[in-house]
Amino acid sequence: MAMDPEEYYAHAIAAADAEGRLPLARMTGWDISPFEQEGLRVTPLRPPVMPEPPRHGEDPADCRSCDHRDDGIWFTDTWRLTRIQRVGVPLVLMLHPRDHYDLADLPDELAAELGVLTKHLVGHIQALPGITRAHAYRIGDGAAHLHMWFFARPEGQPQLYGSWLVVWDDLMPEYPAELAEADAATVADALIESYGGRRTPTA
Repeated sequence: MAMDPEEYYAHAIAAADAEGRLPLARMTGWDISPFEQEGLRVTPLRPPVMPEPPRHGEDPADCRSCDHRDDGIWFTDTWRLTRIQRVGVPLVLMLHPRDHYDLADLPDELAAELGVLTKHLVGHIQALPGITRAHAYRIGDGAAHLHMWFFARPEGQPQLYGSWLVVWDDLMPEYPAELAEADAATVADALIESYGGRRTPTA
């Protein structure tokens, strides 16, 4: 059985200093870290908040993703793909179910589609010139409506490897929108060719 919130906090704070700051993560010592360890410190660990605040869209009536079910660059009857704007890496795409589901309540047939779509999207992103890897993420703490992130890692930038990529993305200057838009269109067209779907919400 997992620790309850108070037990987990007590367990963690026992390793912290007098200000409630935990030691720096091992990740900050990796050569791909965007930060130098000297002068870097951890934010004090705050006590648990119970109950947790609700995520956006817990009530489908207030869900922005549901409100935008017909917005995107690629569609099927059940999925839509959008391009995230104002990013630092060459391309960030997001896959959403058009109806209101989170990952844990996704019907099995949509979960199977999600796996196949993820494979196709990663392949098409990695086929873009100048891109060497596509990272796929599901976080789920900010919004209740499932949204899968796809980050394109630029070729020749091994410092942007792995789990730090999303932090580097936030640090980099904004990538030219016209280039990202063209690459997003290439991925959408390739997805139509390999998987199906269309560029508009209705057939």
